[in-house]
Amino acid sequence: AQLVESGGGLVQTGDSLRLSCAASGLTFKSFDWAWFRQPPGKEREFVAAVTVTSSGRTPIYTDAVKGRFTISRDNAKNSVYLQMNNLKPEDTAVYSCAGAWPGNWPPLNYDYWGQGTQVTVSS
Repeated sequence: AQLVESGGGLVQTGDSLRLSCAASGLTFKSFDWAWFRQPPGKEREFVAAVTVTSSGRTPIYTDAVKGRFTISRDNAKNSVYLQMNNLKPEDTAVYSCAGAWPGNWPPLNYDYWGQGTQVTVSS
């Protein structure tokens, strides 16, 4: 399986970005999907997750991004997205997508990871 992120870049405070993660080599619609980020010099942290469409569960977010970020999935395109609005300098990080075979919610472990895309927010 392969996960490829795109959409990162250098933006200013208050700008928006939309990250994409294209998955291949697996049954995309069967997986839970999440975005994580790793700020410079810090550990990786959870950002948002979306479960399989049939579950009816709403996505979950870390408190720092609630109301600004939206995770979504398109099973027809084997892709998961992260719409990021009102970006702040503290959002600067490498953002990675990850897929988990459904079990616990939210997932405790993820089976597949992308390489990441850099997001830099200048003040």
